[in-house]
Amino acid sequence: MRYVVCVKQVPETTDVKINPETHTLMREGVAAIINPFDMYAIEEALRLKARTGGTVTVISMGPPQADSALREAIAMGADEGILLSDRAFAGSDTWATSYTLAMAIRKMGDAKVILCGKQASDGDTAQVGPGIAAHLDLPQITYVRKVEDIKENSIVAERMLEDGTEVIESPLPCLLTVVKEINEPRLPSLKGKMASKKAVIATWKASDLNCDPKCIGLEGSPTKVVKVFTPPPRSGGEILKGEPEEIIPSLVAKLKDAVLSAAN
Repeated sequence: MRYVVCVKQVPETTDVKINPETHTLMREGVAAIINPFDMYAIEEALRLKARTGGTVTVISMGPPQADSALREAIAMGADEGILLSDRAFAGSDTWATSYTLAMAIRKMGDAKVILCGKQASDGDTAQVGPGIAAHLDLPQITYVRKVEDIKENSIVAERMLEDGTEVIESPLPCLLTVVKEINEPRLPSLKGKMASKKAVIATWKASDLNCDPKCIGLEGSPTKVVKVFTPPPRSGGEILKGEPEEIIPSLVAKLKDAVLSAAN
């Protein structure tokens, strides 16, 4: 059984800079790590492999330095890493990113379970995992906190809801997005670190995936960032003092003034 984990390399700092011309993140010279939620996806894939046998392939779309994220995953126990790196991919929004990853998974041809972190720490959209499933026309189970059972052609998983949990059975192939409650990621072993240094990371470009040029990169992204700015600091507000019967009329008057000002 082949498990595929999609990971993203994200800035290790919250002090990110935006290119004023392209409105994309400037990653050069910024320390990067594997998106924290993706670490749980890697760990779960390794645990599922231990239960059923098979292989774990980790895939990432990004600049050449994303190679280090794949090697870290191999050090944890993944069997291979594939890097999707091409200037044609630059500036992709979540739709174009999920399309590109889906085309790579389709090229592999035999993925049974695709795992993603529930969201990326730099974008927080939680759209790429479901987007991959949509492009591949596969069932998906999101916010998975436990894989209860897995067989050759089916999987049963428990997913988190705002007010509880639910258990879902799905046929395979299937895509899962996982939450941090699912496991505790392992540390790379010495043997794994040695293997990661020797590993050959395959690099695929847009031409290798037969991507439609109109569906990738900045030009293929239906959403665009038109402006990036730092919101102004909040003012300290106003504190009304006195007895409730004195404060309430004043508060109501101020609220009416605010509503009328906003309407005008």
